[in-house]
Amino acid sequence: MKEKFYSRFAQLTAQHELLLHRPNQASADTNGIVQRYTHPVLTAAHVPLGWRYDLNPKDNPYLMERIAVNAVLNAGAIKWQNKYLLMARVEGADRKSYFAIAESEDGVQGFRFWDTPCVIPETDDPDTNVYDIRLVAHEDGWIYGLFCTERRAKGVPASDQSSAVAQCGIVRTHDLKTWERLPDLITPSPQQRNVVLHPEFVQGKYAFYTRPQDGFIDAGRGGGIGLGFATSMEQAVITEELLLDKKMYHTVYELKNGLGPAPIKTPQGWLHLAHGVRNTAAGLRYVLYLFMTDLADIGKVIYKPAGYFMAPEGEERIGDVSNVLFSNGWIADEDGRVLIYYASSDTRMHVAVSSIDQLLDYVMHTPADTFRSAGSVANILSLIQKNNAQAVVAATLYASV
Repeated sequence: MKEKFYSRFAQLTAQHELLLHRPNQASADTNGIVQRYTHPVLTAAHVPLGWRYDLNPKDNPYLMERIAVNAVLNAGAIKWQNKYLLMARVEGADRKSYFAIAESEDGVQGFRFWDTPCVIPETDDPDTNVYDIRLVAHEDGWIYGLFCTERRAKGVPASDQSSAVAQCGIVRTHDLKTWERLPDLITPSPQQRNVVLHPEFVQGKYAFYTRPQDGFIDAGRGGGIGLGFATSMEQAVITEELLLDKKMYHTVYELKNGLGPAPIKTPQGWLHLAHGVRNTAAGLRYVLYLFMTDLADIGKVIYKPAGYFMAPEGEERIGDVSNVLFSNGWIADEDGRVLIYYASSDTRMHVAVSSIDQLLDYVMHTPADTFRSAGSVANILSLIQKNNAQAVVAATLYASV
């Protein structure tokens, strides 16, 4: 029996190491805005064997997987001590999620989890589930993690075992290993998801991008990405939420929308990555879109291209919750490279690479939504007219050579 145990262990180890060392090439196709990569950067199979298997042959003679992993998704991202780190949501077969940090040398391949999952302290009202953390190095010197904390709704009958309340949990750290839990964010909204901390003080206050919701799933009167301010992180309270980017009829963010990671500061403005949701006959469809806010007034949207920036493609469309792209982490390198980490169909993590210059070009020069079919046609006709004029100029120059 022990021979079989060690033979199987050797096979599992070899397969795992092969996965961790698998090269990740850029995909052949690109739209000129982002470059996708061939393989996911994190999957359930990347989770260390020692987290899933009891490796004692006496206690586990068949080398069964004792603590199964369902998915690895929705990772916060940060560059730390010259390494690219993803603080991933790891979801077990029991539906409970936890956070774990994986590290890469170059940000596109070779991600390997640290030795143990993250230990997140609980409040007096314990979390049933935690997920979708956003990491931000704030100018106050702390690294903050804002995440969704889910608990069963109070006051519902025993027959209802699905009603839940989502709020924003907050932790902070100096080393990404020891986490201090702060009280949950307080806002005027019944439920909060996808809350993001702005990386700088705004007039001496902490700025939060929120997603006010009436229900756990439905935004209700919430209606978009909010903006609020708090004087402290030790007891963060927002008394008023202003709508920064509202949901709109017949758009990719018709049903609801929420900010992804913290915005990137550029000379032209704050660059934001968000997700938009619409309903279809096949269920909810999540896509990613970009917009930009003013440097001096972070509540003022100055550029917003029409439609989505990225949507599920090919195998990305299939998974635990199909037809979904979600991002809560990106990293802007010193040389202008931007690594966008996104999950597909609530199952696996990917990377797409762009640059500050490319993203600014896209955001500032792609037509805005006119919210009418006739307006979309007008934008196309304008582009055709411009290209025709350019063709005439090119033909004239060619003839004169």
